[in-house]
Amino acid sequence: MIIKRDFYLNNLISARQNSMVKVITGIRRCGKSFLLFNLFKEYLSQNGTDEFHFIEIQFDDFAFRKYRNAEEAYNFVKSRIVDSKQYYIFLDEVQLLENFEDVLNGFLHIPNADVYVTGSNAKFLSKDIITEFRGRGDEIHISPLSFSEFMSVYSGSVEDGWKEYVTYGGLPAVVLLKSPEKKAEYLKNIFAETYITDIVERNKVKNTSELEQGKRM
Repeated sequence: MIIKRDFYLNNLISARQNSMVKVITGIRRCGKSFLLFNLFKEYLSQNGTDEFHFIEIQFDDFAFRKYRNAEEAYNFVKSRIVDSKQYYIFLDEVQLLENFEDVLNGFLHIPNADVYVTGSNAKFLSKDIITEFRGRGDEIHISPLSFSEFMSVYSGSVEDGWKEYVTYGGLPAVVLLKSPEKKAEYLKNIFAETYITDIVERNKVKNTSELEQGKRM
């Protein structure tokens, strides 16, 4: 099931070929990668971009592990650009790429390359990431599903949909799960293993005992 995110898709379309790194930010599991690799790519494909002119690296995929090295990633991208047509560079979980700021700024010197990145560590949840690109970063910040987006895939009444939305929220994966037990389990795991980790990293928390108590609640 595909959940359309037209507002954010239009933001990406408007930012296309603006000579900046498009940095897609937002909380974990809110749909950043799906927006880029599915919705935006489909739009570009339908408007004349062929598969050869997409360059995609998902740094959390074991198959792409060697490209976490800065020179390997840069040389791979450069080797793929063999004509003067527009290329679209999609990089997922870019925080796993060493010296990623320098690599991305290097890509900006390629005249027919348009660069888009997502990331999931604490740095990408803050405004700090934009400063790394020295005025050449364009942030597209996305949120979990709005109620109207939620209702576009919800089969019940508006009243029942609202009750479920305010209970479980709008993370796309939660919306697509069927049982209340699965939804609650997913949210608990995300909170305990993901968001708490980001809070500790972002704020350099040394004494995590109180946060650990929250994980066990």
